Amino acid sequence: MQILREVYNRHYSQFAAFAKDNPSRATKIYVPVDISAVASKLGVDPDIVFGRLYYHLDKKHGYKQDDGSSVHLFTPRAGEDIHCVNFPLLAAVLASLVQEDTRFWLPTVLAITSLVVSIVSIVIAAYSKGG
Repeated sequence: MQILREVYNRHYSQFAAFAKDNPSRATKIYVPVDISAVASKLGVDPDIVFGRLYYHLDKKHGYKQDDGSSVHLFTPRAGEDIHCVNFPLLAAVLASLVQEDTRFWLPTVLAITSLVVSIVSIVIAAYSKGG
């Protein structure tokens, strides 16, 4: 999620600024990623970011369409551009991961809060009876 979030934050404006009459890249959907900058921000080697995008996340989230063509999350080359992400797919995957993360943490935080309140209540009850 950290890699996808960083790519999204770093390259959203580039995705949104695409103009068909004066294109800055081969396609609107595939946006070149500055892997070195993403890696530097995350404090890892650029090959780790590339490998995570290409070998793991693309395999996990890329898919085949009904006509047999492949839709990649990450591709080493899109036309003349290198290290490109399918930005709409990346945004959808990131939204899904954020939703999963929220579904995990919200009940966990509520359970911990309930536990703390229960412990405080027990301590107060025990202290008021003993005092």
